[in-house]
Amino acid sequence: MSIVDTRTPDPKRFIAGATGDWEIIVGMEVHAQVVSKAKLFSGASAEYGADPNEHVSLVDAAMPGMLPVINEECVRQAIRTGLGLKAQINPRSVFDRKNYFYPDLPQGYQISQYKDPIVGEGKVIVSVGPDSKGEFEDVEVGIERLHLEQDAGKSVHDQHATMSYVDLNRSGVALMEIVSKPDMRSADEARAFLTKLRTILRYLGTCDGNMDEGSMRADVNVSVRRPGGPFNTRCEIKNVNSIRFVGQAIESEARRQIALIEDGGSVDQETRLFDPVKGETRAMRSKEEAHDYRYFPDPDLLPLEFDEAYVEALAKDLPELPDDKKTRLMQDAGLSAYDASILVSERAIADFFEKVAEGRDAKQAANWVINDLLGALNKSGKGIDETPVSADQLGAILDLIRADTISGKIAKDLFEIVWTEGGDPAEIVERRGMKQVTDTSAIETAVDQVIAANPDKVEQAKAKPTLAGWFVGQVMKATGGKANPQAVNQIVKARLGIE
Repeated sequence: MSIVDTRTPDPKRFIAGATGDWEIIVGMEVHAQVVSKAKLFSGASAEYGADPNEHVSLVDAAMPGMLPVINEECVRQAIRTGLGLKAQINPRSVFDRKNYFYPDLPQGYQISQYKDPIVGEGKVIVSVGPDSKGEFEDVEVGIERLHLEQDAGKSVHDQHATMSYVDLNRSGVALMEIVSKPDMRSADEARAFLTKLRTILRYLGTCDGNMDEGSMRADVNVSVRRPGGPFNTRCEIKNVNSIRFVGQAIESEARRQIALIEDGGSVDQETRLFDPVKGETRAMRSKEEAHDYRYFPDPDLLPLEFDEAYVEALAKDLPELPDDKKTRLMQDAGLSAYDASILVSERAIADFFEKVAEGRDAKQAANWVINDLLGALNKSGKGIDETPVSADQLGAILDLIRADTISGKIAKDLFEIVWTEGGDPAEIVERRGMKQVTDTSAIETAVDQVIAANPDKVEQAKAKPTLAGWFVGQVMKATGGKANPQAVNQIVKARLGIE
């Protein structure tokens, strides 16, 4: 199969070498564990975290005479993922045997798909940036295919001095291998692609995306070339298990290949591993080609076939995906592309925001969710699922602001109280006497006291009206932030005789 280069070289993506500029070419093979109660070809549990070898059926252990039976839920999840990737769904696909030996692969082969996958070509739009001007660039990354396959088990080498142990809990768990085209030209683009792909999978509920548990991992193919030149030999970096490490691995491997070529050497096609401690890749083995695996159709499994009605029924039940949600928030709620991107970055964040914004000012809700809530969560190292402030509580704070019960400054203090102590915001305001002062006579008294104490500032303000803001600040300070800021501003200007 020939690879077509569809991207125009972009100088801002180039890497400077000793002999000139270089361009990175990145493709990715992402292994995403399917969300399913049972494994792909057996009824054993696919739950993560069980004791070693607790979730192993006779099929998973490759006992003689045990035949695989397809799990339809895994098929549905693969089709739903394909639809989410705007990809071609193939009504007929074939399971093949991919032959290789590892101690944690009991059959001696992996049931996978090769020439006839369940999902064909698709695309993912990723947003890269911001650049020096604060702008983002959309990049289209093509999807070559998505196929279903069973995972291998896990070899454990640190439990005994002379022996390795094998845990087959993961053996037979359903994986979707999502293969991108070599469309990425930088580590930033690769990170953005993997982030966006994980977001789509989580929106769909087809993979939990927990890379720390191994349920999503990436094989990263890296090569370098002179800008616009032909593709060169690539190296595959195997099983990278974090988005941050993907970026580091690409940068390290690209530099290694550039140095090698500039010194007169050549790049060998091989599989490498990334060492995050040393920040470098190291050789693992020579890269296998398809013929090395001796693929052939699995004789125990019939071709997988379904009709268009089956696909259409699944398409009708898809949730609103991040790109569509982002467009809606920009068009209907008037949010900026930046704010909308943050809010749709995780389905849980989007759901939280939409609950807060329901019946309220969307821009104000977005500001509070992004700056106050997500800022506090990030500072404390927590995710949206761990937030101490619920959507109802944050919505109640916004309602108090809208009703002029509290000022924006008091709202910040109230948020901190709810964050640390919990409770009903309205009850807290009432109990602690946090209502803002709207009585104009009380505000006038405070303004008069500040003016009387600062006659020199009064004369300066009459010459320079912008100094009225100083008086407003002093009054707010004197009233503990409880005075209505708009009322204070109006009264200050009236007392100073300025507009």
